[in-house]
Amino acid sequence: MPAREILLLGNPILRKQCVPVTDASSPETKALIADLKDTLADFRARKGFGRGIAAPQIGSSRQIIYIDFEIQGPLINPRIMSRSRKKFRLWDDCFSFPDILVQVERNYSVVVAFRDENGKSRRVKAEGALSELLQHEIDHLQGILAIDRAIDSKHIVLRSEYERMVHRGPVAL
Repeated sequence: MPAREILLLGNPILRKQCVPVTDASSPETKALIADLKDTLADFRARKGFGRGIAAPQIGSSRQIIYIDFEIQGPLINPRIMSRSRKKFRLWDDCFSFPDILVQVERNYSVVVAFRDENGKSRRVKAEGALSELLQHEIDHLQGILAIDRAIDSKHIVLRSEYERMVHRGPVAL
């Protein structure tokens, strides 16, 4: 399948609540999973970063994310079942606004229940970077973007400005 266009900040599809997938093995679901995988690989090849993608980012309001970081593959109808009290801050980015970084606070660990591409129920306990990634992608399925989770308006920066500050000057972020 060819890579699909990634929808950008402002597209109303990114703000829609996604609907559950009823048949993980349907041709439509399999095609969407293939498109997510190919689009993630294409973005990573072109931009040099990217660990996961959500269906709304390629125009589908279905509850599917595709991860290629520590775990690989689709998570269908993912739900966060529990979250740690411990949190951490990080600079988050997103395919839908690739030139912007947003400092957010995320739970250090989560347990996520989902169905795999065969419809089998699964759970994953994630910590650190994988936990953050799963929270980011699952937010997409609820119409929530990382920019909505910014600590405050002072913690939204252009990637180029962030890079300039980190490599050439004081980091006062």
